[in-house]
Amino acid sequence: MKTNRRTFLKQVSALSAVPFILPSTIWSAETKPNDRIVMGFIGMGKQNQGLLDAFLHHQRTRVVAVCDVDTTRRVDAQGRVNKFYTDNPDKGSPDCAAYNDFREIIARDDINAVCIATPDHWHAIPTLAALRSGKDVYCEKPLTHNIHEAIEVMHAVKKSKRVLQTGSMQRSSEEFRVACELVRNGAIGKIDHVICSFGPPGIPCDLPEEPMEPGLDWNMWVGPAPMRPYNSILSPRGVHDHFPNWRTYKEFGSGAVGDWGAHHLDIAQWGLGMDDSGPDEVHPPDDPKAASGAVLHYGKRIKVFHDSGFGIHFFGEDGEVKVNRGQFEFWLGGKKIAGFAKREDGGSLGSALSFVQKEYLDNAKIKLYVSKDHLTNFLDCVESRKRPITDEIVGGRSAICCHLVNQAYYNHAVIHWKPKKMRFAKHSGDPKWLTRDYRSPWSV
Repeated sequence: MKTNRRTFLKQVSALSAVPFILPSTIWSAETKPNDRIVMGFIGMGKQNQGLLDAFLHHQRTRVVAVCDVDTTRRVDAQGRVNKFYTDNPDKGSPDCAAYNDFREIIARDDINAVCIATPDHWHAIPTLAALRSGKDVYCEKPLTHNIHEAIEVMHAVKKSKRVLQTGSMQRSSEEFRVACELVRNGAIGKIDHVICSFGPPGIPCDLPEEPMEPGLDWNMWVGPAPMRPYNSILSPRGVHDHFPNWRTYKEFGSGAVGDWGAHHLDIAQWGLGMDDSGPDEVHPPDDPKAASGAVLHYGKRIKVFHDSGFGIHFFGEDGEVKVNRGQFEFWLGGKKIAGFAKREDGGSLGSALSFVQKEYLDNAKIKLYVSKDHLTNFLDCVESRKRPITDEIVGGRSAICCHLVNQAYYNHAVIHWKPKKMRFAKHSGDPKWLTRDYRSPWSV
C-alpha cells in the first residue's frame, strides 16, 4: 500500500497531467520522539491554524509538513511549526516542509496521519489519496462535497483499514452526549419530531473578478470545481483570522446546510440512533424560493425539520430535550427539569448535566460513546486502531443528510432515498444529483 515519493508523484502526474476549535492543553505521558504520530497538514486557513496548534501541543504527535496553495499561508504555517520546535527542542526538530501540492505530503512514507481542513470541494480527493497510501485521516466536516464522495470515502476506509475522524466535534462535548442519551433511553417518550436550526442551502457563485493574489496557485485552489476568476471572498488574501465565505457557494461548499447542518443533523442522527442509516424521504418546503422548511422523514413516524430554533430540539410524547453548544434543557410534562441556556438562568451547564445523569441516566441501558476531547480521541484511535467517535460512517452519513437536504432545495423535489443501500429509490432523484462534473484532471 506504500510507495516511494518519486514513484508516487510519477503515478499521480500520469493520472492528472469544514467552525470551531477544541484547544488541547492536556499533554499525555512522555513519548519518545520516534514513537510519536508523524503528521502532515493540508489547507492552512483559519480552521487548520487552530487544529495545527492543538495537535502541536499533543505530546504524542510530531508535525513535519504543511501544505497550502497560498504561499503566504503556507510559509506562515511552516514558520509557526518551526518556532514551536525551536522553543521546545525535546518535542521535535524545526525542519517542517512546506508544499504547494498535497500529493507531496501523501507521497511521504514517514507521515502516519494527515489533517485536512481545505474548502469542502477539496475534502474527498486528498482524503482518498491518504487512505490509499496507508495514512490515517482527520478531515473537517462536512466530510465530502457530495453523496458520491461520501460513499467512496466510506468504502476506502473499509478497504484500507485506516482510521478516519470527521471534525464533527460536538459529539465530544458532554451536553450533546447527555441530550442524546436521554432521547435514546426514552426519557421523553417516543420521539415525534426534531427541529434543527441552521442557515440556508448553497447558492451559485456569481462573485466578480478581482486582481489575483500574488503567490496563490488559483488553478490548484479551484481544483475539481468549475474554473472561475479569482475573488478574495473565496480565498482571502494572505493570512486571515476569519472563516472564509466560500462555504456559501455550492461549487465550493454546501451553504449553511453543509456548514452548521453537518453539526446539528449529525446530533439528530445520534439521538435517533441512525448513525448507520438515515432518512428515507426528504421534502422541500412548499415555496420553491424558501431557504428553510425542508423535512427529513425517518420512517412514517419521525420528522426532522430544517428551521430556526434552539440548535437541536427533540420533541417526544412526554417532554423535550434542547441542546446547543454550552446550552441544554430537559423538559417533562411542560416543566423544565434541568437546564442551562444563559447565565441569567443561574446554575451552570455542568450542574444541570450532572443532575440529569444522576437522576435519569444512572442505570440507563444505552450508553453512548464517550469522548472528552475530539483530537485526543483521534490520536487514541490511531494508536489503538479502534473506531473514533465520528468515524467515516458517522461523518459520511451526516454529510449525506446535508446533501439530500440541499438537493431537495436545489431541485424543489421530494427525494425518496434508500439509506441502507445509499441510493435513490426507484423513480426518484437523478444520478447527477449524487456527484458533480469534475474539472480535469481531477475526479472521484
